[in-house]
Amino acid sequence: MAVPNASYSITVRLEAPADPTSVGLFCTAVGNAGGVVTALDVTESHPDRIVIDVTCAASNQAHAADLTAALEQVEGVVIRKVSDRTFLLHLGGKIEVRSKVPLRTRDDLSMAYTPGVARVCLAIAEHPEDARRLTVKRNSVAVVTDGSAVLGLGNLGPSAALPVMEGKAALFKRFADIDAWPICLDTQDVDEIVRTVQLIAPVFGGINLEDIAAPRCFEIERRLRDLLDIPVFHDDQHGTAIVVLAALTNALRVVGKELAHARVVLSGAGAAGSAIARLLLTAGARDVVVCDLGGVVNTVRQDLDTNRQWLAEHSNPRGQTGSLRDALVGADVFIGVSAPGILNGDDIASMAEGAVVFALANPDPEVEPAEARRTAAVVATGRSDEPNQINNVLAFPGVFRGLLDAGAGAGDVDLEMEAAAAQALADVVHPDQLNASFIVPSVFDPEVTTAVAAAVRRVVESRRTDDHATESRLLS
Repeated sequence: MAVPNASYSITVRLEAPADPTSVGLFCTAVGNAGGVVTALDVTESHPDRIVIDVTCAASNQAHAADLTAALEQVEGVVIRKVSDRTFLLHLGGKIEVRSKVPLRTRDDLSMAYTPGVARVCLAIAEHPEDARRLTVKRNSVAVVTDGSAVLGLGNLGPSAALPVMEGKAALFKRFADIDAWPICLDTQDVDEIVRTVQLIAPVFGGINLEDIAAPRCFEIERRLRDLLDIPVFHDDQHGTAIVVLAALTNALRVVGKELAHARVVLSGAGAAGSAIARLLLTAGARDVVVCDLGGVVNTVRQDLDTNRQWLAEHSNPRGQTGSLRDALVGADVFIGVSAPGILNGDDIASMAEGAVVFALANPDPEVEPAEARRTAAVVATGRSDEPNQINNVLAFPGVFRGLLDAGAGAGDVDLEMEAAAAQALADVVHPDQLNASFIVPSVFDPEVTTAVAAAVRRVVESRRTDDHATESRLLS
């Protein structure tokens, strides 16, 4: 069951008697209703009455209404207003544009804009590569969506996707000092999306595709990489895969197992599941079984699309058939990027000793974490109110920081780069910190972005060195 958290927090402005016992009554009422009081602020005070803002955390919207009702039942209380703190945070949007240069004098204007800017335009026209040096391009990323797969909510469209893209842009700035721009496209046609991104690409140093449904996302990413000379990265695929591999690397260290010898069962063959499977295989996994709604993905099935056909041909070395539950028996690792509540504690108990369970469906995981912990040695989810949160913010800021700093091209985003990023992220958790409840670092650990960025930059720069050496050898 979900616990009270900030994402469902409310502030109730109420009027009550100026009695010293009032505060205790408020806290008791909220606590008895299952909430948590996080702040009490007096906004008005009179001889016989006070107006006070009671801020409390709930577990969902219905629970927030229950907390308000509980406060209303306190004798002498009048509810003036109830504010949803998450909606308040989003009022007017979460990001803005600021000038990096002062515009206080005529000289400032003449250099930043006309006539001085004309010289810079002509310089770039003569040497287009200087756009990276003389414009925002060198530190800018487009966060592009069609709104077809927003979080776990489905096809909400571009306007409803905008709060998520704003949030993504805010994360880019907070964790990697990258200027990101939310681009929500009012089309779900592959050709239109590809052409639109191609047309706006000159402004950006990288493209982050976000919340685009499979299988459309695979084709969009492939075509853009062929067309553009800047990195194209679908975070729902590759960001998820990087963090999962990093977390699994450390989880297997905790239980004393090796990836090459572990039996891995993966639930979900969409964007995230496919990318995870491919990266695990690249990293040395030999026994990966992928499951979808039709059960185990294998070469016998006739209902597979191109993506699932690839998975069938490159995974499941023992030729398993049957359901997810069948595949799970004796497995060392379960990774879920699928749907809530599809497994129970007995299913997890059927796994091998020292099992690792990553139940990453959000907000409700494939199995209740408390149920999984009865028998599993390590449990991770996508939730912030549980230990071991598998969160893409651990990967994408550092990945793009490294790509932008290295001046990377479209071809530099590949499985080798992802594996290097995952290893760097895993190593941020030092051996003396590692345990079953701490397999990934905090998103606020400053070492995360710098370590991942450095690993990505090394991969890109080593390729340039190799290419230069090859070219020199051929010319000699």
